Amino acid sequence: MRARYGVPLGITAVGAAGIAYAAGFEVRSFRLRRITVPVLPRGMRPLRVLQVSDIHMVGGQRKKQRWLQSLAGLRPDFVVNTGDNLSDPEGVPETLDALGPLMEFPGAYVFGSNDYYGPKLRNPARYLLEKASGRHGLNGNAPAVGVIHNPWEELRDGFDAAGWVNLTNTRGNLKVEGYDIALTGLDDPHIKRDRYAEVTGGPREDADFSLAVVHAPYLRVLDAFTADRYPLILAGHTHGGQLCIPFYGALVTNCDIDTKRVKGLSTHQAGGHRSYLHVSAGCGTNRYTPVRFACPPEATLLTLVARD
Repeated sequence: MRARYGVPLGITAVGAAGIAYAAGFEVRSFRLRRITVPVLPRGMRPLRVLQVSDIHMVGGQRKKQRWLQSLAGLRPDFVVNTGDNLSDPEGVPETLDALGPLMEFPGAYVFGSNDYYGPKLRNPARYLLEKASGRHGLNGNAPAVGVIHNPWEELRDGFDAAGWVNLTNTRGNLKVEGYDIALTGLDDPHIKRDRYAEVTGGPREDADFSLAVVHAPYLRVLDAFTADRYPLILAGHTHGGQLCIPFYGALVTNCDIDTKRVKGLSTHQAGGHRSYLHVSAGCGTNRYTPVRFACPPEATLLTLVARD
């Protein structure tokens, strides 16, 4: 009897312990990633950029709110929010409260699909099926039906009132310590709201530095930004894979980027040019899958320095 049931019971116990860890500890184990990116023109002093992404705020997430508020102590030169702030139609006030101290700094933002639409309960195995078929979001799948519409306009108005620059299929700029920082952004490619034709043309030649911002790092967007010679692209969306295998990494990215670049700093090549790409693993989860494993929630402080 012991030999017959011992192994299955052991596997069940290990699985239960893993779920308890993923849902009870790691999902609230917030981290700050620090990286250095050599992208500035020679002669510019370093710039510190705080990237926050995929907050997926749900009412009552006090620890997440306090952690986000504490990031203001880093005193970044500017903040970039790469979208998916909401996972609850009632979450706008708490999101704005959590980001309030950061909105004292210059900043810019794009939205993700979860800012526009509420999450739906879905089988996590669908992410594996979508990866196998190459169909992600509305890119190859049927349009969503019966979705909840989030009050994204209230979120936009809060960001705009703080002076953050809306980069929804448009260009903008920030004045930071006497430098003119040009930014080009796109709406979320995951739901086919990106309109690159409206921002094509490459970086502003008269700016001190230019960077590109998008929520989901789909290859068509990365190719376009890189071919137009943007030195740095910031994105989120992937959750770093969210449920990863130790010593192996992510199984899915929820877009068409490869799993080796699911989070952190990498490079992208297109049109004979190369750009740095930073993908944030984000600090939240869909409210229906509140677990992380081998992929703690994060924000990133990028120190931009002069090119070699």
